[in-house]
Amino acid sequence: MGQKFGGCLQREIRKSIASIRPEDTLMQPYQRSELLISNSVPTPEPARTSLPVPQIRHRLGTLCAFAAGAWLGAAEAPARLVASGFRPFAISFCMVLGVFLARWTLPVAMKGTESVLRDLRQRPHLILWAILAGALWSVANTLTIFAIRDVGLAIAFPLWNTNTLVGIFWGWALFHELRGASAGSWAKVLGGAGAIVLGSVLLSAISIHTFAGTPGRALNGVVAALGAGLLWGTMYVPYRKAYLTGMNPLSFVTIFTFGEVGTMLGLAAALPGGIPSLWLDLHAMRPWLFWLLLGGFCWVIGDLFQQYATKYVGISRAIPLSNTNQLWGFAWGVLVFGELSHTQGSARLLALAASGVMIAGAMLIAGAGVSAAESASCMRAVERECNRYNLDLAQTLRAQDGLESDSGGAGARRWWDYLILIAAVGVFAWSAVGVRIPRLTMQFPPALALIAILIAVLVVCGWMLWKKTRFA
Repeated sequence: MGQKFGGCLQREIRKSIASIRPEDTLMQPYQRSELLISNSVPTPEPARTSLPVPQIRHRLGTLCAFAAGAWLGAAEAPARLVASGFRPFAISFCMVLGVFLARWTLPVAMKGTESVLRDLRQRPHLILWAILAGALWSVANTLTIFAIRDVGLAIAFPLWNTNTLVGIFWGWALFHELRGASAGSWAKVLGGAGAIVLGSVLLSAISIHTFAGTPGRALNGVVAALGAGLLWGTMYVPYRKAYLTGMNPLSFVTIFTFGEVGTMLGLAAALPGGIPSLWLDLHAMRPWLFWLLLGGFCWVIGDLFQQYATKYVGISRAIPLSNTNQLWGFAWGVLVFGELSHTQGSARLLALAASGVMIAGAMLIAGAGVSAAESASCMRAVERECNRYNLDLAQTLRAQDGLESDSGGAGARRWWDYLILIAAVGVFAWSAVGVRIPRLTMQFPPALALIAILIAVLVVCGWMLWKKTRFA
């Protein structure tokens, strides 16, 4: 399609947006983009098969969100190594190395670097946003390690899941989400937010009571966990910009890694002891390095599921649903590591009730419907981003719905793709040589059961995502 024809198509689509009927705005995004394109001029059919009907796509996005919760919850379990006396920052750095390996290995294995580079060439403005998101993630992840050390995994998880509230705020303030929403949707969102805050307050009180011998340390852990939630909620601003312009999650997370590693190196240089001290820590942690790399790898699997959920069911549903990772974190902390085992029965019941309140709030937010006015506002936000960065509106709408342009080379592989995969496998194999089981009190039957569930979730959800979208 020539540039002149493309310009005419873009102008016609803008006119179509202004003339959309209210009942049309209640359609799913895939239907809306097809409506806009069909109202202007006909376009060729995509090279691959169409995405499933909206109901199936909604179920797929919801399934991805719950799969994200399972894997994100399991990823923090290796952080329990902090009980062995290692510095929290050193543990966080090792997890970031695992994240770096996974964020390059998985996109290369699934789509190839050719697809990633093509996506970045079409949307170069997102490179800096991806680096910023990686920097925010690194600082937040470091704070979670301190929180786990000071108040435990079962308490820290719900506290940093307040990122739901932060994400909702940024969505409303910057991307006009919930503007024009019905009273029922506002009631669900505000009610769910209140439940999350209430659960956080209850768990904070439990943590301070449980660690009564070291109240200052417990308070530091609560502050660290809440700080991580603030940063992780803000991290969704770059994510939202990427999805509004149709970027593939695999491409975004690949550049994300440079912000992660660069920030961690900067923090290492700024902290007492600097890089030499970090190197000594890494050398001492060599027998346990494999577990932390594995934790970072698991986190990326959960994060990828979360990004696909955000793309197919929206940020207001994907984030709360994926925050069911709190239940998985609670299961790992209590069933496997025996956290709260020395507390009174009433405290355990209160912790469980507080966790249930937070999850109920997240589910309430997830059930908030989308009105015609709110859906039209989202469409205007897409057009705003296209105008700001000089993007083709029709192509952006199709990319949002998983219909990638120039898909003929999507499966191409270069020789360096195989080199990246071999290098990543080699690093994991090297770290596994001489690996030690951490000297922690662990219950292995529950751990094996949780691992089996994780594998089943990965296989089922991954297969459905490939079958329906080809990881688009």
